[in-house]
Amino acid sequence: SLGFWQLQRVQEKAHLAAAFEERQQQAPVPVSGLWDKTAESLAYLPVQLKGSFLPDKYFLLDNQVQHGQFGYDVLRILQLSDGDGTVLVNLGWMAGDAARRVLPAVPMVEGTVEISGHIYVAPGEPFMLAEQQLGNAWPKLIQAVEMDKLGPAVATLQGDRVFPFPVRIDAGEPGALQVDWQLVNMSPQTHQGYAVQWFAMAAVLFVFFLFRSSN
Repeated sequence: SLGFWQLQRVQEKAHLAAAFEERQQQAPVPVSGLWDKTAESLAYLPVQLKGSFLPDKYFLLDNQVQHGQFGYDVLRILQLSDGDGTVLVNLGWMAGDAARRVLPAVPMVEGTVEISGHIYVAPGEPFMLAEQQLGNAWPKLIQAVEMDKLGPAVATLQGDRVFPFPVRIDAGEPGALQVDWQLVNMSPQTHQGYAVQWFAMAAVLFVFFLFRSSN
């Protein structure tokens, strides 16, 4: 059963990769016409945004490691220029204090910016040991990007509606940090290797069962 489950994950990851590649061939579209679209139609869709970032108001996604170094993903709040609401923009990764004594100071991007990126729709519910609680202070340290909790916190600042999914910024755009988006946390080849291991273990146990049950 575990082997077949891993093979199913191979198909799921391959489907995600194919969908991402297909979406990346499309031209970026303004986010203004996407508020009522389904999550499936928005996943990995390239978008264009124009607006200004709120100063000193951002989220730090904890426990993000790159090349063995501890850090955070930085999610800033972009006020759209057309007055149509706000969008949470993931600017990428920046290093953190290994001793976790202080939070990093994120450089501010002044004025109106035009940026491109893609909408990120999480493939499932995040795993957390405890329910996430948001304090009153900014910046806010978070364990996962739960839009049902982050959205209300953002809405209290401006009173505007918040786009239901975060946008991951493209490399080289204004405000972008270290951008190296991983489509999946485990490749199809890795799942395939795990499937082979489970099938091999099942075969060994079956042979052992026959040996122990024989006369």
